[in-house]
Amino acid sequence: MPPAGRTARSRIAANENDENTNSTRLTRAKAAALDVDIAQTAKQPLQSKRSAVNANPAASRRRAALGDVSNVGKSGAVEGKKPVGGKTGLVSKAAQPTGVQKNTTRSTSTRTVLGAKETKTEVKRTGSGSGTMGSGSQKRKITAATSTVKTDVVAEENEPSRKRAHTSETEQKKHVRSESKAIKVQVEKEYVVEPQPQVIEQELPAGVKDLDSEDLNDPLMAAEYATEIFEYLRDLECKSIPNPQYMDHQDDIGWRTRGILIDWLIEVHTRFHLLPETLFLAINIIDRFLSGKVVQLDRLQLVGITAMFIASKYEEVLSPHVANFKHVADDGFTEEEILSAERYILGSLNYDLSYPNPMNFLRRISKADNYDIPTRTIGKYLMEISLLDHRFMAYRPSHVAAAAMYLARLIFDRGDWDETVAYYAGYTEEEVEPVFELMVDYLARPVIHEAFYKKYASKKFLKASLVTRNWAKQNAHIFGIQDVHLSLDEFTS
Repeated sequence: MPPAGRTARSRIAANENDENTNSTRLTRAKAAALDVDIAQTAKQPLQSKRSAVNANPAASRRRAALGDVSNVGKSGAVEGKKPVGGKTGLVSKAAQPTGVQKNTTRSTSTRTVLGAKETKTEVKRTGSGSGTMGSGSQKRKITAATSTVKTDVVAEENEPSRKRAHTSETEQKKHVRSESKAIKVQVEKEYVVEPQPQVIEQELPAGVKDLDSEDLNDPLMAAEYATEIFEYLRDLECKSIPNPQYMDHQDDIGWRTRGILIDWLIEVHTRFHLLPETLFLAINIIDRFLSGKVVQLDRLQLVGITAMFIASKYEEVLSPHVANFKHVADDGFTEEEILSAERYILGSLNYDLSYPNPMNFLRRISKADNYDIPTRTIGKYLMEISLLDHRFMAYRPSHVAAAAMYLARLIFDRGDWDETVAYYAGYTEEEVEPVFELMVDYLARPVIHEAFYKKYASKKFLKASLVTRNWAKQNAHIFGIQDVHLSLDEFTS
């Protein structure tokens, strides 16, 4: 059975909160006294829970005796006192059936006068003790404001345009932007001239076909710049030609030694499956370097392998490693020696590797020849003869390419050297005659460069070395070539 004291406290608390009991009915005097106490309590600052509990000495004594915290909160109900501060006191006052009516006129007037300020205050003090009442008032205010805006919009739409109220600032900005855009478009239409499609008007000689017009829709062909590109390459040829007589100041090497070196480099080039442009650039680097520097015989191979290494780094997408060039040289030089020679050669050339490759001119002429594959393959073989034979060194790469295509067309009987082919080649038939006669002279003599001959004797290159040599032996007398039994070295010595 519970203690008698606790039962009494529970009974008293239940009777106090019971609405049907007569003991809780307030008289006018009690109601007035209660209003005064509440007003005084509201003026006092809110206290924390600990300070409120310590303010009641009776509660503290019972807490020490019973050791129950919940009894402290119930002691106020026993003595008929209300706890100071806290959310419960304010809510219980509104929920108590005191029978006292709220002054609605006063509260309504307060909200009407301070409507705007109260809206801001309610937003800032969200979650406070009076948040429950404030949220409801805020919803009512927002609803009222929305209805007011809707009413104003309907009224404004019903009014005529001359009496309509001023638009908002955002609408004015949109209106100004739309007007500015309309003015800008109108100005562009009036004063800006639309660009016309570019039409290339190239003056071609009589009888020359325009081969670049069919490639205007292909951006990879760069047909609108093709003429200027090849004009620039022809101007660049004069700067990249080596000294044709540089062997005069070389002590340990000669033209025969140079031919052996280049024949070996052609074999290396074939083993690495490099591009034709790489081989032509490598030989040009060797000749330009030997034109200005004196090289000993035991260092000539180092110059050749380093030049191939430089050209592969310039032309190839993926160049072989320096260790590969060291291996093909039978480990005669270390990697450090090759890299050191690379820096020395590039420094002597002033890092200028701008070389108009003859392959570019050969493709240009082959376009005028309707890209005939056998003719172009034979032309590649004839053009590489200029790398081995030093007599071609005085001629430009474009001149050698034109002579190679002329002789290839002559071998396969592809027709005359007409105006279209001569225009895109850049040389007439009389101008290419001395160069292709040197090619026929080389082909008619005994073979001295075995690697070069075997390379083009394969079916991959249509056995170009065999076909051209047979044709040259049969027709050498037509071009006045004598002593075909002598080799090139014996003939030039």
